[in-house]
This record gives sequence, structure tokens and C-alpha cells, in this order.
Amino acid sequence: MVIKSNRTDSIILKRILMYTLCIGLLLHMLSCGSKSQDKEKENFDISLLRKSSELQLSGEYEALVQLNMKYLQKASQMKYKEGKGLCYLNIAGVNVSAGNYEKALFFFKKAEKDLENSENSYHKATFYNDYSQYYSHLKLYDKALTCNNKAFFYLKKAKDSDLKKKLLPRIYINKGIYFAWKGWKGTSLKSFLKANELENSAYSNCMIAQYYLFVHEAKQAGSYIAKADEKMLSQKTSDVESLWVYYTMGYYYNEINNNDEAEIALKKALEINIKTRRTYSTHISGVYKSLAELYKKKNDGGKAYYYLKRYMEEENTLDAARLATMNKATESFITEMKKESDWHKNDLPLLIALSITVLTVSGIYVQKTIKQQKIKKKTLKEETEKLKNHVQTKMLQEVTELAKKNDSSFLKRFKEVYPDFITALLKINPDLENSELAFCAMLKLHFSSKEIADYTFVQHRSVQQKKYRIRKRLNITGEEDIYAFFDNLDR
Repeated sequence: MVIKSNRTDSIILKRILMYTLCIGLLLHMLSCGSKSQDKEKENFDISLLRKSSELQLSGEYEALVQLNMKYLQKASQMKYKEGKGLCYLNIAGVNVSAGNYEKALFFFKKAEKDLENSENSYHKATFYNDYSQYYSHLKLYDKALTCNNKAFFYLKKAKDSDLKKKLLPRIYINKGIYFAWKGWKGTSLKSFLKANELENSAYSNCMIAQYYLFVHEAKQAGSYIAKADEKMLSQKTSDVESLWVYYTMGYYYNEINNNDEAEIALKKALEINIKTRRTYSTHISGVYKSLAELYKKKNDGGKAYYYLKRYMEEENTLDAARLATMNKATESFITEMKKESDWHKNDLPLLIALSITVLTVSGIYVQKTIKQQKIKKKTLKEETEKLKNHVQTKMLQEVTELAKKNDSSFLKRFKEVYPDFITALLKINPDLENSELAFCAMLKLHFSSKEIADYTFVQHRSVQQKKYRIRKRLNITGEEDIYAFFDNLDR
């Protein structure tokens, strides 16, 4: 009996050892598979972010959208939800840089859905950094800073990598920009200096120079301008960052009355703007304004007028074409997203069968989930509409301020807020001049004759005469209220 018992124990022991070995091998295989998947996802992230950045900086919208379509499909095949989120984030980012804020918000919401539960802290840091820039464009600096703080929080938790190393100084730069606009100058400068300590590039030196110009300390700005110039020549700097450096140099030389150097730098900025297909044309307005001021100081009224006129007329057409291209490319991306569900139709029939069974058994749960989703969609729609109205209000405030300052960009910005108004005017009289269109725009904004006279530096009687001429040019009868006419024109 003892021998039998020993044999039995021996057999059991061998089986236990064999099972242990099998489990160990299985766990090892799963571990290797997991590491392989992690590596594949990491390669996906690096490749997508690098290629998207290159295309965005070069202004190749169509190529950028197609690249992200390709990677969206790849992420879906990999079952890499966060990869899809990064694709949406890239499309949101390029729409922000182009001023296409409504489309940007749509893609930010898509990205948030795929990235909010990501275990990769770098993903979340990237999302919040990009989202902060969206709010900054809308001049909502408190919200921008909230997102910026979240970006810092998640990046601190992210594992060390080249991507993390590259992102950290840019988050500091954005923080510096937001605090500068809020008037927190000390905190702003500390952020820029920290970014420069980490990156020490043409762009980071340039941003410190911008800060010193912002606070009217041109002497301090000069040393950082020199460093930015040296870094731009010695390092591989993107066209967009070079544009920013040249604009800052022009701004600096304008401040110290070195007109010749200012002219060279500003014209280089314009050349790069054309080269990059005006991807960042929101930045170039400062270049035109600086050139106009430069030629005004040189007593060259013809060139000063030329740059103001070119800005108002030519840039309008280019902006429209750029936004049309962006909208077309973005719509293609949305269409491709709708096809996404078809990419897995033939994956695993067994899983589909099991899914149907689960849905049948869990019918009540599904109905409850659908109801919750509908409520969530309704809430999201309300928030989106609220934000959209906020954007419109901000734009209207900005246009009004430009009119009060008699800024040359007033008419261009007005057209963005009231796109149908100018078209309606030109249908009545195609021969209206820009000065007349701007005058009509001010009446559309309900400025009184006295206000128009004050803001445009003319006599009150001249404004009354202009009103009379506009009535004749637009066939407005003497009995009709001119403000009511303009209110109803584009409805």
C-alpha cells in the first residue's frame, strides 16, 4: 500500500510540474505577445505624429488627411482605439491652425472619446496640449490654462521617451503664451525660460524675444533674437518656425528703428508664408501690419498703402480658398470614418454570432445604454451649440474693436462674421469700393454717425454725406431707415 501511494504521489507531482511548465510557457508567450503589441503601437504613434507634423507644417492638407485616413484604418485593424484618437487629434489640430474652429471641435470630441481612458499618459498629455491651443485661439485663456495644467500632469506620469522630451518644452511655451495674455508677466517669463532651458532652439529663443518685445524691453529681446537667428541657421528649423523667427526679427528691428533689417526679415517671412501655402496665415497679419508701419516711418505712403490693400483684398481670397480646401479634405475624412464599421465585417463570424446572442440576452441593458447615449448626445450638442455661439460672440467683439481702432484688417474679419453681407451689397452694386464696403459694415454694426466720425478721424458732416451717397449707390429710399435696411440685407 505504501509503494502504491508513493507511485500515486509521484504521478500527481509530475502532472503538477507539467501543468506548471505549460502555464509558465503560456504566460511567457502572452508576455512576449503583449510586448510585441506595445512595440507595434509605439511605432504607430511615432510614425503617425512625425509624418502628420511634417505635412501640417508644409501646408499639404490633402496629403495630411489621406495619411490619417490610412492610419485610422490601420489602427482599426490593430484594434488600437488610442491610435484612432491620435488620428482625430491630428485633424483637429490642422483645423485649429487654419481657423476652422467648428470642425476642430468636432474632431476634438472624437479624439477625447478614444483617448480619455487610455493607459498611455503621453496620449492624454498630447490631447490636452492641443486642446489648450484651441481655447487659446478663441481667447479663452483660463480654459487654455486648465488644459495646459492637465497636459503637464499627464506628461509627468508618462514614461521617458523622445516624444515626451519633445513635447515638454512646447507645453511650457504654451503656458508662457497664455500667462502673457492674462498679464501674469513673471510666470510667463519663467515658463519661456524653462522651455528654452529644455529645448534651446530657434523657436524657444524667439519666444523669449517675443516676450521682451511684448513688455517693451527691446534691449533684452536683442540677445535672444541673435540666438534665434544663430539656431535657425545651425539647426534644421521648420518653415513655420522660421517664419515666426523672421517676423519677430522684423518686429524687433522695427522697434529699434533699423528699417533696412526690418524690411529684409519681414519680406523673408512673407516668402515662407507663400511657400507653406499660408497654413498659418493667422500669424501673417502681424507681418503686413509691421511692413505698413515700416513704410509709414520711411514716408513711403505708396508702399504702406500697398501692403494694407494687399492684406485686405488678396488675403481674403486666399483664406477662402484655404478654408474650402480644408473643408473638402475634412469632409472626406468624415466620410471615411463612416466606412470604418465595414473594415471588420468579415473578421470573425463566430464573434459576430456570440455578439448577437449577448445582445439578445441583454436587451434591457442595451436599451438603457442607448437611452443614456441619446442623453449624452443631446448634452454634447447643446454644449457644442453653446460654444459655437461663444465663438461667434468673440469674433463679433473682435470685429467691433478693429472698427473702433480703424484697423486695416477690419473688413476682412467682418466678412468672416457676416459672409453673406458683402455678397448681398455687391449684388445690388458691383462697383462698390472697399472704403464703401467698410462704411456699410460699420453701419451694419450699428455705429452712429458720431462714432464713425470719431473712429475714422473725419468730420461728422462727412459721415452724413457718405450716408447720402451710400443711399444713392444702393437705391435706399429716403423714407427707409438705413440701419434697418442693413439689418435685413443678409437674412
